[in-house]
Amino acid sequence: MSALLALALLAFTSAAGSPNAGLKTWGRFSKLPYPGDKAFLYDTFPKDFIWAVGTAAYQVEGAFEKDGKGLSIWDTFTRGGNRMATGDVGSDSYHNIHADIRAIRQLGVSHYRFSLSWSRIFPNGSRGSHNEIGTNYYRNLIRKLKEIRVQPVVTLYHWDLPEHLQQTLGGWANPDMVAIFRDYADFCFQTFGDDVKFWITIDNPFVVARHGYGTGVVAPGIKSDPDLPFRVGHNLLKAHAAVWHLYDRHYRPRQWGKLSIALSSHWINPSHTRLESLRECQCSLDHVLGWFARPLFIDGEYPACMKERLGSRLPSFSREEREQVRQTADFFALSHGAVLSFQLINDSLKFGQHEDLDLRKLLYWVNAEYNKPPIFVVQSGWYVLGNTKTEDPKHMYYLKRFIAEALKSIVIDGVKVIGYTAWSLIDGFEWHREYGIRRGLYYVDFNTPDMKREPKTSATFYRNVIQKNGFPELPENSPAHGTFPCHFVWGVSANSIQVETTPTQFSDHSVYLWNISNNGQLKKLEGFNAPPLRRSPHCADYATVRQQVEEIQKIGVNHFHFSLNWSALVPTGDVAHANTTLLRYYSCFTRQLLQANITPVVTLWHHTRQRSSLPPLLDNANRWLNRDTPEAFADYARLCYRELGEYVKMWITLNEPNDEMVSYQEGHQMLRAHAMAWHAYDRDFRPSQGGQVSLALHMDWVEPAFSFSREDVEPAKRVLDFRVGWFAEPIFGTGDYPLGMRSWLRQLNSLDLPVFNEDDHHLVKGTYDFFAISHFSTKLVTHAKEDSYTYTAKLEVQHMIDTTWIMSPRPVVPWGLRKALNWVRERYCDVPVYVMANGVQEDPARFKDSLRVYYLYNYINEALKAYTLDGVNLKGYFAYALNDQRDPEFGLYGQVQQEVIVKASLSNYRNIIRHNGFPILGGAPQQCPSRPQPCSGCQLLVRKPVVGFLTLVGSGVLITLGLVIYYTARGHKECY
Repeated sequence: MSALLALALLAFTSAAGSPNAGLKTWGRFSKLPYPGDKAFLYDTFPKDFIWAVGTAAYQVEGAFEKDGKGLSIWDTFTRGGNRMATGDVGSDSYHNIHADIRAIRQLGVSHYRFSLSWSRIFPNGSRGSHNEIGTNYYRNLIRKLKEIRVQPVVTLYHWDLPEHLQQTLGGWANPDMVAIFRDYADFCFQTFGDDVKFWITIDNPFVVARHGYGTGVVAPGIKSDPDLPFRVGHNLLKAHAAVWHLYDRHYRPRQWGKLSIALSSHWINPSHTRLESLRECQCSLDHVLGWFARPLFIDGEYPACMKERLGSRLPSFSREEREQVRQTADFFALSHGAVLSFQLINDSLKFGQHEDLDLRKLLYWVNAEYNKPPIFVVQSGWYVLGNTKTEDPKHMYYLKRFIAEALKSIVIDGVKVIGYTAWSLIDGFEWHREYGIRRGLYYVDFNTPDMKREPKTSATFYRNVIQKNGFPELPENSPAHGTFPCHFVWGVSANSIQVETTPTQFSDHSVYLWNISNNGQLKKLEGFNAPPLRRSPHCADYATVRQQVEEIQKIGVNHFHFSLNWSALVPTGDVAHANTTLLRYYSCFTRQLLQANITPVVTLWHHTRQRSSLPPLLDNANRWLNRDTPEAFADYARLCYRELGEYVKMWITLNEPNDEMVSYQEGHQMLRAHAMAWHAYDRDFRPSQGGQVSLALHMDWVEPAFSFSREDVEPAKRVLDFRVGWFAEPIFGTGDYPLGMRSWLRQLNSLDLPVFNEDDHHLVKGTYDFFAISHFSTKLVTHAKEDSYTYTAKLEVQHMIDTTWIMSPRPVVPWGLRKALNWVRERYCDVPVYVMANGVQEDPARFKDSLRVYYLYNYINEALKAYTLDGVNLKGYFAYALNDQRDPEFGLYGQVQQEVIVKASLSNYRNIIRHNGFPILGGAPQQCPSRPQPCSGCQLLVRKPVVGFLTLVGSGVLITLGLVIYYTARGHKECY
C-alpha cells in the first residue's frame, strides 16, 4: 500500500470516524512485518477462554414427526423442487443423546452450542401448541451436559421456522413475527434459563433474509420480490431486539446470562491499492455483516453505504425503533467459515473485490468497527467431501488455521476474543449442500441403524489443542544459540555461471588521435585498427570471471558450487574433441576462486526437466537409457578431473538426479554413471589431487499429515524411500534399492525397478565421500484420498500442505531441514553431510527480500540444531542462489538492466557467516585458527592500469595505438 494511499486512508477514517473505523484494517495489515507476522505463533489462549463445539437442530436431530413435533419450513423445502435429500433422520441425535454427549466429553470442550427446534417445542409456532415431550428432550440434553460439566450455548432460531407460521403469516416477512418470536423466547427463558448462560437469538440473519426470501437457495425458498430480503432483515432485527429487552428486564437479574445474535461474514481484499477499492471492500462487509451489526452495536441505523445504494428499497427505523434496536447485544457472536464464505456470497456483493478466508482480519475489523466488543466465535470450520470418512486432513488444517488466527488476534492485535466454536460436532444434513459435504469432527455412518459416530482426525487435533489451551511454545520451536565448528563450510550455489569465452581485456584494436595541442582528448580514428596482440588469452582477460568472483567474495563464503555444461564441453560426446576454449574458461574461473580464498565445488551434470544437458549424440540416442551413456559420462568426468582437478577438490557427479520424472531404468543408469565417475577419481586422481566426490540428492522433507496417526507414518516413509532412498540406499546403504520400495512395487506386481547384478552391486555401493542434499521445502502426506489435493496413485498417498505455513510458492517450513538431516543420520550414521542448496523464491523486484532473510535465518538455525542438539555430522551449508540472472527469483543479487543490486538477504547471510552461526549475545567470541590459503603462491588479480604507446608525431597531433587497462597479479609483473 503506497504512502499516498495510507495518508488518504488516514484522512478518510479520521473524517468518517466510527463506524467506518474498520477501514483502517487493510492498511494496518499491509504494514505488518512480512513474513514474520505470517509465521505460526506458538502461544496459549487466556485461562478462561471458551472452547466449544456446535450443531443445529435440523441438521442433526432427525425425528421430524416424532413425539408431537410439527413440520418446519425445511421439512417442506426439502420435499419441493429438485432436491434429493431431507433432514428427516439427519444424524438422529434425538435418539442418540448418549452418543453425542460421549463425543462432547471426549473432545474436552467447555461449552456446547446447539439450537432448539421451535416446531418441536411449539408445533404450530405458538405457545398454545406447547409439546411437553419435545421440551423434555432439551431439558434432558441440558441436564446431561451439566453432568459432564459442559455449559450450553443455546440458539433459539437456527433457520427452521415452524411451517405453520410460514403458511399463515408469510414467515419473517410479517412484522407480527416480532411478538410471536418474543413469546417463544419467553417460554425458553422460563424453561431452560436457569441452566443457560449464553443465548443466541437468531443464527445468521443474512442467510435467512437474503437466501431464504431473496435467492431462494434455502428455506422457505422464496425469490419473487427483490426487496423482500430487506423487509425480512428489518423484522429479524426488531425480533432480536425485543427478545434482548425481554431477557434484560425480566431474566438477567436472576439468571445472569448473556444474549446476542450470531452474525456471519466473509472477508474481502481490495483488487487495487486505491482508496476506492478499500471503500468497496468496506461496503461489501457493510452489505453482509454491517447490515445487522451496525444497527445493533452502534446507532440503530443501517450502514451509510447500504442506504446510499439501496435508497427506498431499504426500510428505515423510527426514532423509537432505533433506540429499541441499538446496543442490544452483550457480546459479538461471529460465525465464519464454509456456509457463508465461498458459498453464499455472490459477485454482486463483492463489488469487484476479492473474497478471502481470513478470520484474523475479520476479527480486527469487527473490533475496530464496533467499538471493541468481546467476540465469541460461535461457528468456525471448513468441510470435506461427502465420501470422506474419519481422515479429514483438509478440515483439520483449516481448523488449525482458524484457531491460529484467533490466537494472533488476541496476542498480537489486542482483540478481545472470548471463545471459539468448532463446527460441527457430528456430520449431518448440510442445508443446500444436503449430504454432499461433511463438517463434523465426528464421522456419522448414515447407513447404520444407530448412526454410529467415530472421531475424525480433526477431533483428535481439536482435543489436543483444547488440552494445551492453544499451541504452547516447545523447546524445538525456540531459536537455537551457538556456533558451527571452526572449519564449517559456508557456501553459495548456482546452477551455472556466466560464460563468455571471448576475452574482454586486450580486445580494443582501435586507433585514436590524441589532441595534445588543445584539449588532450582521444578521438577514435574510424577505419583504422592496430595489429592484434601476438599472445594467448590469459585469465586476466575475462572480465566476467573477475566480476563473478568479486560478487561471490562479497558474500563472505568460503565455497562456491556451480555446474559445468557437459553438452558444451564435449559437444560430440567424444572427449578427444573437447571444447578447449570452454575448458580454459572453467579453469580460469576455478583458479580465480581459489585466489580469492574460495573453494570451488563443481557439479559435472545438473539434472533439469527442461533440457537434458547431454551431448547431442547421446541426447538423440535414448539419453540415459543408452548403456553407453554411463561410460561416456565417466570419460567426461576424467576429462574434468584432469583439466580442473588441480583447483577443484570437491566434486558432485550428478546434481538432483532423483527427480520423480526420471524412470527407474534411467535412474539405474545414472547410478552406474555416478559410480564409474567416482571410481575413476578414486583410482586415478585422488592420490595426486586429494579431493572428494559424491552426488547431491534433492531432499525435501515429507511429514505425516497426521503426526499422531500411525497410519500416516508409513506413507511418509514410503515417499522418502521412493524419492530419496531410491538413489541413497544403493550408494550409502546396502547397495540395493530400499526394501520398502521393492516390497511396495512387488505388491503392485510392478517389474519396473531394475535388479542390481553382482557387478553393478559392487560398482555402486560405497561410492561416496559425503552426503549432499538440496533442500527447499516440506510437504505433508496422508493415505487418505481427497479430491481437492494431489493424489499419487502409484504410492497411494495424497500430498497436501498445512494452511498455516508461509507460501512462496512452496511452503516455508524451516524444521523440515532439521528432520531431513536427522533422516540421513539415522539411516547412514556418521556420514558427513552438506546442505548443497537451500533457498526460497521471492519476487526479484524485492531487493529488501524479507522472506529470504527470514528463510535463511530460520533454516540455518534448524541446521544448527541438527548439528548441536542431534549430533548430525553437518559439514557445510550452501545458500541458493547467487543471482537472479542465472537462477531467477532465488538470487542474493538482483539486477536492474545492467546494474547488480545487493539484496538485504546477502547482508544478513554474510552476518551469519561472520559469526559462524548464532552466538549468545554477550558471550565469549568463538576462537578459530585462521583458515589456510587454499592455493599457496596464488595471487589475486587486482586492477593495474597499463598504457602502451606507439606514437607518430605530425602537425602537432599524436597518433596513439592501443590504450589498455587490464588486471595483473598483486606483486607480480606480467609482460607481453
